Amino acid sequence: MHDLSEQARSLRTGLPCQGSGKKPLPAGRAGMAYAVCGDRIRVTVRGELDLDSGEGLREDLDAVLAGSTSGVDLDLGGLDFCDCAGLNVLLDLRRCALEQGKTVVIRASTPVVDRLLTLLGAQGLFAPPSPHREVAMRLPSPCTGSRVLAPTGT
Repeated sequence: MHDLSEQARSLRTGLPCQGSGKKPLPAGRAGMAYAVCGDRIRVTVRGELDLDSGEGLREDLDAVLAGSTSGVDLDLGGLDFCDCAGLNVLLDLRRCALEQGKTVVIRASTPVVDRLLTLLGAQGLFAPPSPHREVAMRLPSPCTGSRVLAPTGT
């Protein structure tokens, strides 16, 4: 596994995680936090994922992916808005993951994200690997090394 702490030094910090009791992000902003969970990294994204904020998150998501051994689990339950440009960021992350022999799985989302994925027929792209492709499903390891990243966008 790559040294995530070394790669993450360049990532912005200061954004509270979803559900931490802090006030919501300003309109047009998105933020993310991550936690190392065994050989995967859980990423929580909240706010509005669109062209501006998505471009700001792209580099951070790529760094988190590079620091994982087998991939990224996304918690999109804090997204208030996601458009096609935001979905493009997620699709690009998935493409990079596949090129590295990893996966990107959406573990939680909102009706906004679910509707977008359904309309585009993309919900299966972020599903967990089927048991046929994975010999044995392991229980997730306890998460360690949480990191909070600052909001992006305008």
